[in-house]
Amino acid sequence: MQDIDLLFLLLGAVLVLAMHAGFAFLELGTVRHKNQVNALSKILTDFALSAIAYFFVGYFIAYGHHFFHMGATLAADHGYNLMRCFFLLTFAAAIPAIISGGIAERAKMRSQALATLLLVALVYPFFEGIVWNGNFGIQTWLEHTFGAPFHDFAGSVVVHAMGGWIALAAVILLGARHGRYKKDGRVSAHPPSSIPFLALGSWILIVGWFGFNVMSAQRLDAISGMVAINSLMAMVGGTITANMIGKNDPGFLHNGPLAGLVAICAGSDIVHPFGALVIGAIAGIIFVKFFTYTQNKLKVDDVLGVWPLHGICGAFGGLAVGIFGQQWLGGIGGISMMSQIIGTLFAIVVALAGGFAVYGGLKACIGIRLSQEDEFRGADLSIHKISANSDDSMF
Repeated sequence: MQDIDLLFLLLGAVLVLAMHAGFAFLELGTVRHKNQVNALSKILTDFALSAIAYFFVGYFIAYGHHFFHMGATLAADHGYNLMRCFFLLTFAAAIPAIISGGIAERAKMRSQALATLLLVALVYPFFEGIVWNGNFGIQTWLEHTFGAPFHDFAGSVVVHAMGGWIALAAVILLGARHGRYKKDGRVSAHPPSSIPFLALGSWILIVGWFGFNVMSAQRLDAISGMVAINSLMAMVGGTITANMIGKNDPGFLHNGPLAGLVAICAGSDIVHPFGALVIGAIAGIIFVKFFTYTQNKLKVDDVLGVWPLHGICGAFGGLAVGIFGQQWLGGIGGISMMSQIIGTLFAIVVALAGGFAVYGGLKACIGIRLSQEDEFRGADLSIHKISANSDDSMF
């Protein structure tokens, strides 16, 4: 059975790995032409650095296992622990991939690389270990006090809310892109450079998400068809409402399914499919409303809307488990609303503290933002010395 579990985890790891191509193309299609090369380069670079940070440090902090052993020891049980690390590091790498979309078009690449190392090695695994490995006894305390531990099956809060709230800290410290907000209160529009690439990124993420959610079981005998159908229902629910509320805007349409999938991760194993549909539908509305409010009212220049999409919808997903997971709403039960509230709020506190500490420290030491001239030229020419297409203009 061990070899089958290894194959199961490998397939899951490959599917989640493929999601990073989705992150890349979603950002590529959303940013302006002069920042497309940088969008692709950041995601791949951050994944490579995440793999190093998580393999050597993060996995040990989260689960207490390290790989400084002889080969024979590492190969025990067919190297199951190594494969599990591979699968989970694809989750960890989603943190900088999420952040990348928020800080696009004006962040220094080297500063972001250092932030990735610190976040994936230290901040993310600290909270991951608390929720998924019972570190520090917090889950035990929640269970004894409120009748159930904090429930997050596939990472609405552990991965997405953490990434989204860290991104909010980074975006605030960076400041808005030059010219985005006028002195007279007007908001300068920066439309997506390629709707087809944006849509491609969304579709890649949608497909890979079934590996993200279903294979979070981590063993074949724990797989559940409920996780698959709930992921599907939440995805379509988010698609429909985002399209309706967003008035057929393709940007909202293609982010709607992602909002639904973010929100369903936590409870995909225990809510009823109808509950999953409702969760996804609400998440689609949340994304559209909060994206508009963030950009136009709060004037927080979150380029891809990663705080509404991952931060807010992820937190909503953590709370929604406490409602839709109840047996009287068709769920399996065994959850506590109080534990869901505490766990979700704790994640936000850790994410904001970690985000402000990491990006604030880097801002003070080496700077995190491109110069105004480099930003005007675009990250492609300023950092990579090449544009996405030979006939590209600066805009």
